[in-house]
Order: sequence, then C-alpha cells, then structure tokens
Amino acid sequence: QVQLVESGGGLVQPGGSLRLSCAASGSIFNAMGWYRQAPGKQRDLVATITSGGTTKYADSVKDRFTISRDNAKNTVCLQMNSLKPEDTAVYYCNAVTYPYPYSYWGQGTQVTVSS
Repeated sequence: QVQLVESGGGLVQPGGSLRLSCAASGSIFNAMGWYRQAPGKQRDLVATITSGGTTKYADSVKDRFTISRDNAKNTVCLQMNSLKPEDTAVYYCNAVTYPYPYSYWGQGTQVTVSS
C-alpha cells in the first residue's frame, strides 16, 4: 500500500541545479528525507524534514541543498544548487510512517554531475 515515487534525477554540469521530488502515498508520514549512495560507499543521509518543518542536513550539502515538503500532498522535494561531481550518486527518498514508525524507501534516482 505504501508507495514512494521519485522524479527529477538526471545529468547536470558542475555548478548546475537539479530538483528532486518524491510523492508518498498509503499512510500518514512524519519524517521524510533524502539519502544517497555512491558506488562502493554506504548510504548516507542528505537531508530530512519532519511534519513540523524541522530540517537536518549533511554538512557537505548544508549551504547548497534545500529540503521542503507539502504535508497535504505527502510530497518532499530536494532543491540542489551548485552541484559538484562528488554529489554524483543514487538518491533515495525515505519516509517514516505514523503512528507506527516504519521506514520506507523509494527505488532511487540517479544524479550525475559531470562535464
């Protein structure tokens, strides 16, 4: 029943921008966010946001990325600016259900930053 649909990934040049979107359905969600995984590395937190609007960012993206959500639509977005080659990874949407906190994941969307 729970489904997370991601969109917005693609190829961009260094310094460019990209906007990721994730539409969640099938439950009420409290925390939502984005994680990323580069080849040969673990999956790391990028940014999260609670239903109340509290945000958390990885230090490496804090001044460049902005996370937002529309609670009525259960949609979370990640605006990525000043992209760097090291941002290249598969980006995964995450959502935690309410009232029982179970974590769900999207299938991932590829973001490639290259000239």
